[in-house]
Amino acid sequence: MNGFLFEQIVFGPVKSRRLGISLGVNLLPLNEKHCTFNCLYCECGWTIPGNKSNASYPSRTAVYQALEQRLHAMKQKKSLLDTITFAGNGEPTLHPEFSGIIEDTISLRKTYFPGARIAVLSNASLASDKQVADALKRVDQNILKLDAGTNKTFQIINNPGIDIHLDEVIQNLKQFAGNMIIQTLFVRGSHKGVSFDNTTDHEVSLWLQHIQMLQPKLVMIYPIARATPTEDVEKVPGDVLLSIAARVEALGIPTEVYP
Repeated sequence: MNGFLFEQIVFGPVKSRRLGISLGVNLLPLNEKHCTFNCLYCECGWTIPGNKSNASYPSRTAVYQALEQRLHAMKQKKSLLDTITFAGNGEPTLHPEFSGIIEDTISLRKTYFPGARIAVLSNASLASDKQVADALKRVDQNILKLDAGTNKTFQIINNPGIDIHLDEVIQNLKQFAGNMIIQTLFVRGSHKGVSFDNTTDHEVSLWLQHIQMLQPKLVMIYPIARATPTEDVEKVPGDVLLSIAARVEALGIPTEVYP
């Protein structure tokens, strides 16, 4: 499975259940996935191996021009816009000028759609970098991944391509002092003969401990929605997701489920 990849820097807008009318921004190379993780459920497919420093990221200027052009056209047509969303073909914070691009986007948002939010979908693996963390703190919706309660399950499901432990991810998340949204994809299955399931009571209980400690503004819970790189991945039923969400809400933390 090659995955669903974006061929433009700016794409959409699309109507998103989570983000409303969302204009996407892809900071990664076009038609190639680049990420610090290699998640078994990723709709973009498998992460390309090799040296990410040699990747052909779009320049800060190219991103600015593409985004301004689209925002200007939408403004001229009196289009609606809820969110400018950094997602695309992998991990957006890999871009070497991520911080400056966020600064540019805040300026463009003020000019064209001051009521719109800026969102970043990230796995938080690079948030130990101060510039990355400071940029994430400036966006309206800092949406960060946490898919496991234990490091064993984290290593299987998220399959990081860098040397990182779940404890390090948790430390990266802690620095936001609750100013974030946690997104969690619950999934079951097997890969290369190894079974995984982050919906077990053990996994969920430990995941809930992390959530309680982190105190995010919101938790987003969802299952797989598109084809996955490996075939042996199962979609978790909605009633299971709702049951997990109820346990989060019992902690006093708002939760949304997208079954």
